[in-house]
Amino acid sequence: MAGGEKVVRRGLMLVLSSPSGAGKTTLSRRLLEVDSDIQLSISATTRPQRPAEVDGRDYHFVDRTHFDAMVGNGEMLEWAEVFGNRYGTPRAPVEEALARGQDVLFDIDWQGTQQLRDKVSKDFASVFLLPPSVSELERRLTTRAQDSDDVIRGRMAKASDEMSHWAEYDYVLLNSDLDETFAKLSAILAAERLKRERQPGLSDFVRGLQAKL
Repeated sequence: MAGGEKVVRRGLMLVLSSPSGAGKTTLSRRLLEVDSDIQLSISATTRPQRPAEVDGRDYHFVDRTHFDAMVGNGEMLEWAEVFGNRYGTPRAPVEEALARGQDVLFDIDWQGTQQLRDKVSKDFASVFLLPPSVSELERRLTTRAQDSDDVIRGRMAKASDEMSHWAEYDYVLLNSDLDETFAKLSAILAAERLKRERQPGLSDFVRGLQAKL
């Protein structure tokens, strides 16, 4: 705004969910690269660390005992068990970011999304990504070469259950073209940020304008 004035707003929690291979990780990384006002919520997980992953950047890798202790102490905003491993969102880093007006991006499944919505519905928006076809979903899972054939078959079998929850999300995007989908995702984020109720500083700003008239 002119004169360096800025309307104070609260941070927003933006959830991005999809079946494995539908593109949420690629879109998340692109959004984080181009938008300095949003940061990724780093999940804690009990699954083994992959060779290219860095603890604290990709996930917080913990054992099951530590994970269960965090849940018991109320230190998780949400958690779920997926393919035999537990994933959860540590509460403290998210609340700190929101308090300073920073948005937080969540790459979580429908179970975590439901838990998060129940706790923080006021500063929350959710987006579900659909693949263009089953064959394309399988191709993406196969070509990324991160999982065994058994794991890929498990992910394909679970995709139908995951997609059955599409109607629980605020927005649904068909990810047939990555650039087009990213443009739509960016537009959703921009609109959510501009909602009146997310800008508590508007009242003072408007009063200041009126005082000068």
